[in-house]
Amino acid sequence: MHSELKEYAHRRGTTGNYADNLEVDALIVGAGFGGVFVLHELRKLGLKTVIFEAGNDLGGTWRWNNYPGARVDSEVPEYEYSIPEVFKDWTWTTNYPNYQDLRAYFAHVDKVLDIKKDCAFDSVVVDAKFDESEGKWTVKTEDGRTAKAKYLVVAAGFAAKRYIPDFKGIDSFKGTIHHSSFWPEEGVDVKGKKCAVIGTGASGVQISQEWGPEVGSLKVFQRTPNLACPMGKKPLTHEEQQASKKHYPRLYELREKCFGGFLFSWSEKNTFEDNYEEQEAFYHKLWDHGGFGYWLGNYKDMLIDPKANRRAYDFWAKHVRDRIGDPRKRDLLAPLEPPHAFGVKRPCLEQNFYEQFNRSNVDIIDINKTSIAEFRPEGILTSDGTLHEFDVIAIATGFDIVTGGMTNMGLQSVKGTPLKEEWKSAANTYLGTTISGYPNMFHLYGPHGPTLLSNGPSSVEVQGRWIADAIKKIHREGLKFVDPTPEASAEWKQKINDLSNASLFPTTRSTYMGGSLPGKAFEQTNWAGGIPAYKDTIRAALPEWKGFRVVT
Repeated sequence: MHSELKEYAHRRGTTGNYADNLEVDALIVGAGFGGVFVLHELRKLGLKTVIFEAGNDLGGTWRWNNYPGARVDSEVPEYEYSIPEVFKDWTWTTNYPNYQDLRAYFAHVDKVLDIKKDCAFDSVVVDAKFDESEGKWTVKTEDGRTAKAKYLVVAAGFAAKRYIPDFKGIDSFKGTIHHSSFWPEEGVDVKGKKCAVIGTGASGVQISQEWGPEVGSLKVFQRTPNLACPMGKKPLTHEEQQASKKHYPRLYELREKCFGGFLFSWSEKNTFEDNYEEQEAFYHKLWDHGGFGYWLGNYKDMLIDPKANRRAYDFWAKHVRDRIGDPRKRDLLAPLEPPHAFGVKRPCLEQNFYEQFNRSNVDIIDINKTSIAEFRPEGILTSDGTLHEFDVIAIATGFDIVTGGMTNMGLQSVKGTPLKEEWKSAANTYLGTTISGYPNMFHLYGPHGPTLLSNGPSSVEVQGRWIADAIKKIHREGLKFVDPTPEASAEWKQKINDLSNASLFPTTRSTYMGGSLPGKAFEQTNWAGGIPAYKDTIRAALPEWKGFRVVT
């Protein structure tokens, strides 16, 4: 079982983007939505730019997440680039593409924009430090290469560092075992086999609903119920997409005016401005459409007022419980009392997850009551003394979320301190795009941006354009580098906390509040004020370099 990115490091050549002592204007780490977009923007400036990507092709999360059932949770055309030459000739088969669709999309992006000529794949960054006297970053890869660049852009995303709990005896298991995000390209045959899924986050839900009809038996190990919402997946025709493309430029402007970067936003009302019947009608409208509308298109006080939130949860519980026949499973999957406020953990979108537990061969195990004691060659021993025998185990335990991608690539400040150590107690950024002590380094779709509270491409384009404009400004003004001040970073951190503290997010440990990694700081790592306010805020800092130390 693979557990680290560096296990995939491989040097494909010794020339071009794979050369020793490569020198470029800008180096981007990551070839997903963020990295590809920034490359496209920096090319417009005439800058020599290269992407180092740990995977073997374009796609970022959609190159790594090829586990059974892997599918996006934002609808198209929300979930794609706003670049006209890309969308004009592209057609989706469904409103919620799977990983195969997304891989084909990135192949199309490459065909149109010729992205891969500026990429080095299987390139795992393990060290990076800025030299103030030289005004350049020196970046090293696991396979021993070195590159220098004036600008470093980290586009690793929020899920680059996998989290695998320290299970006792895991190496003794004799069957097939993989982390969901390190799934083998050739797949795993589970037909008629005894299978387990550990975790009920998005990956666990998607694997479970995919495996249910195929396996001999399936046991899902759950710590916290996933308050999943219906996806609303449907086919899309070529004709209807082509007919609507004349509206795409306006739609892409609109998605940046909505809180989560989707084509909808909060209701103008608070929950109890409506009576019970009106609330039910409104909830049903959101629920029946599917998608994230029930989360980020609900009453505007749903993530603020506990009573409003409980009303939304009760509607959710009723409609999910009606789908589960067994009372024990029903109470574990959709308890009458909420395990946490609805929506303070990012809901998964499901198609038929709950129906899987109506199958006699599919069960759920509450590891709060019977925890995983250890792995044995035959399977998993739980704390009640039961040995559960398995042929295949999927570890769907997620990631060192949001910050892990950056803290695990060897980034060092100008003082020589590792970012990994600096962020042990708390993550600190300025504007969610820069870090004090790391001059001319930018990041996107990571800490302190809209990130997990947004549609990915919407966030990426807002931040990507800002980064490109900041680099253009540095270039035009003849600056050596810019570095955010500690004071500006402290003010930004306070802003992040104030936005979060005004909501229900701090009531629960979640992917928003540091994630589930043992020992990790309990803190908000996302901008909780919505994309429109975020865009205005970061734009206001750029003209006069507000909050930056500027070196000519």
